[in-house]
Amino acid sequence: MNPTPADQQPFHGIRVIEFGQFVAVPFCAQLLAEGGADVIKIESLDGDPTRILRPLAPMETRTFISRNRGKRSLPLNLRHPDAAAVINALLQDADVALMNFRPGLAERIGLGAEELVNRHPRLIVGSVTAFGKRGPDAGFAGMDIVGQARSGLMAANGRMAGDLPAPGDPVSADYMCAMSLAFGISSALLRRERTGRGGVVDTSLMQAAMTLANNQLIRSEAVDGPVHERTLEQLANQRREGASFAEQASGMSAGRAMPLMKVYFRTYATADAPVAIACGSRSLRVRFLEALGLEDPEMDAPDNEGKTEHYLALMQRAEVIFRSRPSAEWLAVLQEAGVPVSTVKFPVELFDDEHARANEMFHTLEHPTAGDMTVLSPPVRMDGDGFRSREPAPEFASATREILAEVGFDEAAVEALLDAGATRAAPTPDDDSKLT
Repeated sequence: MNPTPADQQPFHGIRVIEFGQFVAVPFCAQLLAEGGADVIKIESLDGDPTRILRPLAPMETRTFISRNRGKRSLPLNLRHPDAAAVINALLQDADVALMNFRPGLAERIGLGAEELVNRHPRLIVGSVTAFGKRGPDAGFAGMDIVGQARSGLMAANGRMAGDLPAPGDPVSADYMCAMSLAFGISSALLRRERTGRGGVVDTSLMQAAMTLANNQLIRSEAVDGPVHERTLEQLANQRREGASFAEQASGMSAGRAMPLMKVYFRTYATADAPVAIACGSRSLRVRFLEALGLEDPEMDAPDNEGKTEHYLALMQRAEVIFRSRPSAEWLAVLQEAGVPVSTVKFPVELFDDEHARANEMFHTLEHPTAGDMTVLSPPVRMDGDGFRSREPAPEFASATREILAEVGFDEAAVEALLDAGATRAAPTPDDDSKLT
């Protein structure tokens, strides 16, 4: 199949100005770039912090490459007196601005979302905060691990490091936030096609993490309300008495953590490697039992909550059966039965995974300084190559003159900005000096 022309990509012709670092905003911008957008990444004069975390080549790291493909970089000192003119020129014809500044900083440097939309009515401003823009925590800073803690996701995941709760890896709230922001930007662009107006798209790490914990964040006020009230009273007492987190967690309401899930929705140790099984329906549970030669006379009991001892005994029998055979045999047996099952893979196993390769989940990136790299392909597909793996970002500061010329600065004005220290540029091919 011939690749779809660039103008058929969903974000072709869309210019995105990214004021972001770390994960959520940069990854969102990369998704848009993979859909055809022209992304200009605004960096500090020293570069994005992730450029220096275990570099593979000068100013290039795995972390930076993983979130910044398909972008051009413009170093800019946002606090410099001359920066405002550059920002205004960039946004004059831009479609989207993305940012994840510390609370209050955007407003202090003239990049508040409402102010930008007032100045540029067709502009769509997407912003990420830690906890949202209102409420008692709105002014606080936060990153992924803090968002996971504040949202309940960390406790819901149930991971422990000794006696303490541990976050889910890798930075799941950040990536969920990036995907949510990309959806919001896409929606705002669609609305603009209909109405002609831009607007503001807000996401937060806390809301993204709460979305990941969605199954546990629904409450029947009539059924769960009284149970939760008693649970919260018990929790307050435990904390006053100095109970450990594990002790506190053991007292949490199990209204949706049904005892039967200890058998039907979990990982099992086999003779060589653990496997995960998921029997979310009665028919799957029946198939699972038949495959293992077990019976569950309490499966259809109306009050499953009262069957803890029964399911503990059934779980122990299933564990013994699973340990008697290697994982490959269990995969064959359970897949034949139609039960969802997989061995538990380490990330390093996926690079050469036959199935991942067959579905083109990876892409070989030809990097000019770091060499060939295997990277993830776009997480969404559209017919005709609507989303494509993008090339690595050009050398840091190498696009400065090009970008400034595109937004209306003549050569003299560009040199003045460089001399004033508002921006910097990589040396030209015939210049052996360091970065300006």
